[in-house]
Amino acid sequence: MSQPLVSVILSVKNGEKYLKDAIDSVLQQSWQNYEFLVIDGKSSDRTAKIAQSYSQIRYVRQQNEGIADAYNLGIQQGTGEILAFISHDDLWTPDKLKIQVKCLQDNPQLQYTVAKVKFFLETANSIPPGFRPELLTGEHTGFIMETLVVRKKLFETVGSFNSSYQVAEDVEWFSRIHDANIAHQVVSEVLLHKRVHNTNTSLNSSDNNQNLLKIMRQSIKRKRNQKSL
Repeated sequence: MSQPLVSVILSVKNGEKYLKDAIDSVLQQSWQNYEFLVIDGKSSDRTAKIAQSYSQIRYVRQQNEGIADAYNLGIQQGTGEILAFISHDDLWTPDKLKIQVKCLQDNPQLQYTVAKVKFFLETANSIPPGFRPELLTGEHTGFIMETLVVRKKLFETVGSFNSSYQVAEDVEWFSRIHDANIAHQVVSEVLLHKRVHNTNTSLNSSDNNQNLLKIMRQSIKRKRNQKSL
């Protein structure tokens, strides 16, 4: 079976503290046919220097603002038929791409897969105010960007990320694909270790709850419209 090209998209802004660990977790993948894009949101720290020190990385400096725009830029720039995403402060397990890409290969009807995730608290950090402490124990199904492996064509069907959201842009996108009943599979293995620390942007944003409420209302409206057809 041929190995499709995977575009790995890492979005970052001022992530020098954890970036190398995230990059190395990608470079250690058992799946070898991938391209690696780092989308830098105008970092003012050593992020660009770190990313550009790797010959395997295609470094792209973002001209606009926000993580949704960074994701969309990565999707546009990526040449693979399959896309995967990682944050600068998270870690993939070595077989993540291999397991999830094979799932898509073996099941052509599936448009995307997600996986289980384990959260861990960074040393000497307190639990951020917006984080549920119980998530630090056990395994959890993660409908989040860092577990997502997706056919690029799905974005042509359901659209890209909404750049009006500074946080919860992934929740809004997943809400749309859930409401559209897109065929998918949850891989039952832990393929992501997600770092929790004091500077997690989405956990510390005052806009997060407001955006989540807006997303819920939009989902309800979509479902009502579907029933009326």
